[in-house]
Amino acid sequence: MALQVTGEREVPIMISETLFREKELNDIDGFKRGHDYVEVKCGCTSKKYGDAIGLLRVFASGQFQITCDCSPVCKRGKRFTPYEFEKHTGKGGRNRWKSHIWVVMKDKKVPLWKTPLLKYYKHIANGASGFMKRVFHRDEFIKCYKCKKERRFRLRTKEQCRIYHDASLNERWKCADSLHSKITCKDDEERVSRKNCRGCPDWPSCSGCTSCVCFGCLKCRFLDCNCRTCVDFMQNAAP
Repeated sequence: MALQVTGEREVPIMISETLFREKELNDIDGFKRGHDYVEVKCGCTSKKYGDAIGLLRVFASGQFQITCDCSPVCKRGKRFTPYEFEKHTGKGGRNRWKSHIWVVMKDKKVPLWKTPLLKYYKHIANGASGFMKRVFHRDEFIKCYKCKKERRFRLRTKEQCRIYHDASLNERWKCADSLHSKITCKDDEERVSRKNCRGCPDWPSCSGCTSCVCFGCLKCRFLDCNCRTCVDFMQNAAP
């Protein structure tokens, strides 16, 4: 462990030899160690363009960066997040990079989610890097006052966020009050297994992460609303 002096404080830094002790990493093609990261060869396969090759660096902070080397005309040295690399290679799908991006282990392509590398990924570290530009809101549920069934609210647009926001403030909200879909108390409630899928772009059964949990933004907070949540946000939001 090393020490980095920041102002008057000494902050410990976990070097790669301390952090990455998994013996399985030695089986990954192109495995190298740096001071605070490990590097491996990775790729993403598109039906249209074939294999795109890159170098994945996993930092001790939990940040993932991929340097693309997919073709001679590609801007070498440009660093991507896994999400951006997946999109750059032309791979279809909606942010399933954990399955689409692979490394070679013992001459076999293995998706990242099956490797020890993914255990070091941290949403906060990658979000703080400034790469994750999207503000995502996962689906929410409200229980009908009359039938006691939980109903799903999708929060993809500002209008949908406002519908959910107003409904959540109504303690006697009923299925009949629904504006975003035609649903009645006679309709069946979603299965528990289906409720676990709330639209997180990183993992279908995610229980909450920085990609799908928003603690306040101009998409889900409203200037013309007088509720305490919106008022506090508007008063404390940066200009």
